[in-house]
Amino acid sequence: MLVAGGSGTRLGLGVPKALAVAGRSTLLELAVAAVAAVDPATGSRAVGTLVVVVPAAEQDACTAMVRQAWSAAGAPGDPVVVPGGADRQASVAAGLDALAEDVDVVLVHDAARALAPPSVFTAVAAAVAGDVVAVVPGLTPADTVKQLAPATGGPRTVAGTLDRSSLVAVQTPQGFRADVLRALHAADRTAAVTDDAGMAEAAGHPVVVVPGHTEAFKVTTAVDLLLARALLENRSAGQDGARDR
Repeated sequence: MLVAGGSGTRLGLGVPKALAVAGRSTLLELAVAAVAAVDPATGSRAVGTLVVVVPAAEQDACTAMVRQAWSAAGAPGDPVVVPGGADRQASVAAGLDALAEDVDVVLVHDAARALAPPSVFTAVAAAVAGDVVAVVPGLTPADTVKQLAPATGGPRTVAGTLDRSSLVAVQTPQGFRADVLRALHAADRTAAVTDDAGMAEAAGHPVVVVPGHTEAFKVTTAVDLLLARALLENRSAGQDGARDR
């Protein structure tokens, strides 16, 4: 499942984030191509069905983009495109409603992480097995991370420095056993979460971490978009040593 409902306000382009252009394609088209590039020979279950959740006002345009990108990649079947909801949870729930009941594993991927390489999809999908019902890719933060003391009305102060070896910056795609993810979204939850793994944690499910990838960064700001464009230029020039093929 691709979630592509972000407004893109921080990009400042006046269009939804998924329609921002990097290289010759929108982030939405790049994300669809990334999913299509997962090699079925690896045994990954990531490409069996593609559901894309898009801004309701742009559904027709996004549907055309998704279908063209999927077909151009030679991927099987027809992707399903549905309008998103008021927030991320509602959008993922809309995507789940569009999935067939016999789907056993769901990968939820942010279209804003349009350059995530195929190996991440494969690793996440493969890890959802047996008692493992929730999996996320992640990287150890490169920056020193400090915890702030409670706000007192004045300048914030540092309460302590966290051990980076015990921290992980979580990416997508995130993988779940389908029945578990459906149950999480069917539950009455009022607390806002930024990812589906947070819902799994709140429900008491262990969340397994597999290695992420530096190119699976999230395009949120203009600087991120510049980085995505630079990476695509390098790929086109054949300077893509870290990228999976």
